[in-house]
Order: sequence, then C-alpha cells, then structure tokens
Amino acid sequence: MRMKPLMAASIGAGLTLLAVFLVFNLRPGEQKIETQLKRHYSTADPQFRRSMGVLLGPPIVDGNLVEELINGDRIFPAMLDAIRKAERSITFETYIYWSETIGREFSKALIERARAGVKVHVMLDFIGSIKMDVGAIEAMEAAGIEVRRYHKPVWWKFTRLNNRTHRKVLVVDGKIGFTGGVGIADKWRGDGQDTNHWRDTHFRVEGPVVGQMQAVFSDNWTKATGTVLDGDAYFPALAARGDQAAQMFSSSPTGGSESMHLMYLLSITAARDSIDLSSAYFVPDVLTLRALAAAARRGVVVRIITPGEDIDSKIVRAASRDSFGQLLEAGVRIAEYQPTMYHVKALVVDSLLVSVGSTNFDARSFSLNDEANLNVIDSAFALRQRAVFTRDWAQAREVTLKQWQDRPWHDKLTGNLAALVGAQL
Repeated sequence: MRMKPLMAASIGAGLTLLAVFLVFNLRPGEQKIETQLKRHYSTADPQFRRSMGVLLGPPIVDGNLVEELINGDRIFPAMLDAIRKAERSITFETYIYWSETIGREFSKALIERARAGVKVHVMLDFIGSIKMDVGAIEAMEAAGIEVRRYHKPVWWKFTRLNNRTHRKVLVVDGKIGFTGGVGIADKWRGDGQDTNHWRDTHFRVEGPVVGQMQAVFSDNWTKATGTVLDGDAYFPALAARGDQAAQMFSSSPTGGSESMHLMYLLSITAARDSIDLSSAYFVPDVLTLRALAAAARRGVVVRIITPGEDIDSKIVRAASRDSFGQLLEAGVRIAEYQPTMYHVKALVVDSLLVSVGSTNFDARSFSLNDEANLNVIDSAFALRQRAVFTRDWAQAREVTLKQWQDRPWHDKLTGNLAALVGAQL
C-alpha cells in the first residue's frame, strides 16, 4: 500500500520533467518578428545592400570569388582536394556525417593532414552524426584531430537538445571556404541521377568573406569548447580573389535567431522582377507566405522548387503542400522536383542577390537550429544560378491551383495535421 504514493510521486516528477523539457526545447530562443515588413526600397536601391549588411551583422565585403559545385561528383572532390592540400588549419562543421564510403574518405584525408601537423578541428552535430561509428571518431582523435559533438545529451544541458547545429562550413588555411547543402553521406554522391543520389549544390569560396566563414565556425567552437581559435593560421590576411560582393552570416537561438527569417523577408520584400527559391523543406510561416504572395501580386515572377514524392520526410511534404493554396492563388508558381530528393537551399532575387547555405525555408531553421548562409551580390553570378534553377525547373512537375484544390481528402487531412506541428519540422 505504501508504494502507491511513491509511484504517484515518481510519475508526477517524471511528467514535470517532461513538461520542462518540452517548454525549453520547443520554444523559440528570442522574440519573433511579428509584423510584415514595409517595402521602402527595391534591390536596385543602395539602401538594400546597406540594410542587408547592417541588420544581418557582418558587412558585405568586395573581392570574392564564389564557384557553384553541382552534385556530389563535383562537390566532394573539390572539398577533399582542399583538405589534402591544407598546410596550417582545417575547420569543419557539419550536421550529417555518417560512416559510409564518403565518410571514410573524409576521415582518411583529415587524419592524414592532422598527422602532418595541420591543426584540424571538427564540429559534428550529435543527432546528425549519430550514425557515425564511434571508432571513426576515436581514430580522428588518436591522430590529433579535435572533435566535438554539438549538444551531446547530458543532464545539465537537457534544455538545449532541440537546438541542433545545421551549419555546413569547411574552411582550409583560413583562405578557402565551402558551404551549401550537402552532408557527409553516400546519398549525396553521384550526379543526382536516381533516387539513391540526391540533387544538391555546394559553393567554393575565396576572398575576404572567407574570414567571415571562419568566424561562423569559431562562434560554435568557442561555445562548445571555451577555446578561441585565433592567429594567422585561422585568420590570415585575405587579398581580393574576384569581383563579387558577399557576406557570411549566422543565426542561433542563443543570439540572432531571427537573422535568417529577416534576410528572407528583406529580400522578398525588396524584389522587383523575380524570385527563384529552391527549398528542400518548404514550410513557410504566415509572414513569409504574405511576403511571397504580395511580391507575386505586384508583378514579381515567383518560382519555387520543392521536393516531389521522393523526400526523406513525408510529414514535411504534407505540411509544405498545405501552404500552397495561398501562394498559388496569388500567382506564385510552384513545382515539385521529380528525378530524386531535392536538397538544394538557394534563393535568387532579381538576378542580383544569391543566398545559399544550410538554411531550410521553415520555422526550425528560422528559430531553433544554428544556421549559416552566404549572400552574394553579383549579377553575373546570380544569372548563372538562375540558369541552374531553370534546368532544375525543367525536371520538376508544376502544381496548378486546380490540382491543389482537387487533391484527395486524405492529403488535405494529412496536410492540416502536419501543419499543426510545422514549427518543429
């Protein structure tokens, strides 16, 4: 008889702990943007560039060279080549790192450089790297690589378990940077040729903006280790390497969590002619829906590519499709990529601004994850990315308003239910 009060107390304590966990892990870190931005200027106005630099944090710097790398057959060789040529330092932060063939190639290259005396620092998200063999991490550490698992579950940090680092940043010798959508897993190998090989884009960067990329890595490294990476092994003097203006900025629930959201809203609101959005996980909030619809209504050609049936999260697709109606009614064009999973994360506005990086078009990226994006302001570069987008559009199936309205009742129900948890997708 005496066990019943004890059991009740234990259950009560457990429920209290669960409630605390949910409150602290599911709430956004900072006050959200609550009102739609007013359109004070277009992308052609010098004020657009000033606002992007001031409101997002780091300044927009000139003299950069950014090269797009389409799919794993071009992405991974470029990254591995840079690692193998490293002379002083390698800093690498990624969400997914699995122990598959490409993971072993990266581990081997990183270990070889560490044994050669290069300072190697690797930041892996705990959840994203959960499929990585412990032995692979131990081999890295034995070679002298500093490896950290971001927000590894421990009892004194249980309120941060829902905050993941989704950033994808590789910097070599403080001079060459990479960012984009790929993780270190075999599904990113190949050329997007079938359902086992995903479509994605990554970017190779040289020039002064690489210093900002390094600072993004250093931000989380300092949070995780208490150690500041400094000196010319990490932050060398960087000469101009091209003629592109760029900035690398980050967001996190612990600081600047609304930076990504603000960047998208600023860009969409300032658009004059065109918006091309590639989004692997497209679950927009009310403000973003209104901004995209308003752009279409004032004559901007808005095109959005999302994944089709081949997607790694059916609930995300259901929530995404639930949002299509308001956009289609406003004249936004939406198409679903057919050949394979579409993992590209890119925004091209007015053949001028290109924003690429780790950020998905959803509340998780805007409020809960640590993210990082590279903004490039350059018309020639933007025109190239529009051409890439147009090629992808040709392999996507456009969704009409009538098709969306006539979708089966069970799709509507699933979409409505998925939309209820949209902030966590």
